Amino acid sequence: MTRFDANTSADRRKLFADAVTAHRERGSAFLTIEVEPPREQLQFGDPDDEDDRSDPDDGEQEAPPWIQFAEKTFNLDCTDEELSRLHDVLDEYPEFRVDEQEAPDEAEGTNVRISARSDANRLAGFLDRAFVEVYDQPEDYRAWVVQI
Repeated sequence: MTRFDANTSADRRKLFADAVTAHRERGSAFLTIEVEPPREQLQFGDPDDEDDRSDPDDGEQEAPPWIQFAEKTFNLDCTDEELSRLHDVLDEYPEFRVDEQEAPDEAEGTNVRISARSDANRLAGFLDRAFVEVYDQPEDYRAWVVQI
């Protein structure tokens, strides 16, 4: 693999399929894909002032969405609303099965593990739809393959 990011649906799906293939060929522990945070979330204040690049409220920024894939299993975290949308997307992937949902008391969401036995292109299509429909990303979101 020579490229690690994409920001159109066709390019992301190609990137995801290539990443799944590379993950399988390398026998790596897992593959991780993250969404690039919106530009306004990356930097606060005056961009020319080094001391003014923090959140004025000193609040925590929301982490960008991510999905991991290992062998034949997706792993992702969802809020209750995202979990509902995930189940809607999964209705169109009958070969995928939710194996485990875990919602620890100290967490603000649910960790979901999905068995997904399919070819790289079908997995890539699911990944792209999950980011757009489950995590409510814009059509031109940029995704990064951060670990293979």
